[in-house]
Amino acid sequence: MPEILVLYYSKGGSVKEMASLIGRGINSVEGVTAKIRTVPEVYPETTSSKNEIPESGSLFATLEDLETCSGLALGSPTRFGNMAAPLKYFLDTATSAWIKGALENKPACVFTSSGSMHGGNESTLLSMQLPLFHLGMVLVGVPYSAPSLSNTKGGGTPYGASHIGGEKNNSPISDDEKSICITQGVRLAEIAKKLNSK
Repeated sequence: MPEILVLYYSKGGSVKEMASLIGRGINSVEGVTAKIRTVPEVYPETTSSKNEIPESGSLFATLEDLETCSGLALGSPTRFGNMAAPLKYFLDTATSAWIKGALENKPACVFTSSGSMHGGNESTLLSMQLPLFHLGMVLVGVPYSAPSLSNTKGGGTPYGASHIGGEKNNSPISDDEKSICITQGVRLAEIAKKLNSK
């Protein structure tokens, strides 16, 4: 059964909620399951490891999770128009997967949340795609056949699902943003299922 890795980092909770919605979309496709994982914080201290296991919520991802998935949904808050350091750090450790070609021809998508409408969510989505191209993945966006993509007054782009959280991360995920997350999960799962049927 194809298993899609929903790999995210979330500080304020919005990206975590988006990961859950994308997972819901994935799980709605018969014969495909979502595996939701997060990454540990990174710290400025370089002499000690502080990867404590979370008391609740998603487990930490392993490189094996990445290498064995049938598809990948990658999510991060926007940090100066780019993905957050903990997610980037995890991807930086994926050299073995790259050398083996473990992710080649597998579908992938990206999602993000920013504090403001022009907070860099599109540049974050685009920059998150770069390592996925290097890993040989097949990038999946959100088509305009999804009505919420044209109706949204908040987040949502053809590059991937996005959310506008507000200056204090106090804006809930809108119905259109939720719909785009679910649609993206469904599309990723359907493509993974087709690619795995050959």
